Amino acid sequence: MNIIEVKNLVKIFGNYKAVKGISFNVEKGEIFGFLGPNGAGKTTTINMLTGLAAPTSGEITIAGYDGIKHIKKVQQIIGIVPDESNLYDDMSGFENLVFCASLYGIKKAVREKRAKALFTISTNNIKKKWIY
Repeated sequence: MNIIEVKNLVKIFGNYKAVKGISFNVEKGEIFGFLGPNGAGKTTTINMLTGLAAPTSGEITIAGYDGIKHIKKVQQIIGIVPDESNLYDDMSGFENLVFCASLYGIKKAVREKRAKALFTISTNNIKKKWIY
């Protein structure tokens, strides 16, 4: 069973074709590496798979869900570990957590309550420290 299916995925920025009709499948339980030289479209493709960028054309299916029409559902079941931190270094850990929760449409009162609970569980003295 394919957990990820990508068919003819294209992303165009102005006149630049960043992703040129890529197609691939990832089987459930398979370990999949996404390798290529700088500028090959790896990050752009991952951004499209995770809903951070909309494809120009093509199809994405993740765990049976249309990765374009049902991206909110897809975002609830996937995770990604980037090669570098995507946290904002001008925000505290607490602020970064609340901001990221807002990207998923979590209501302000709920995201702040959950973030406070997480920092209370770990240790309250790191809540306002800056991320370096």
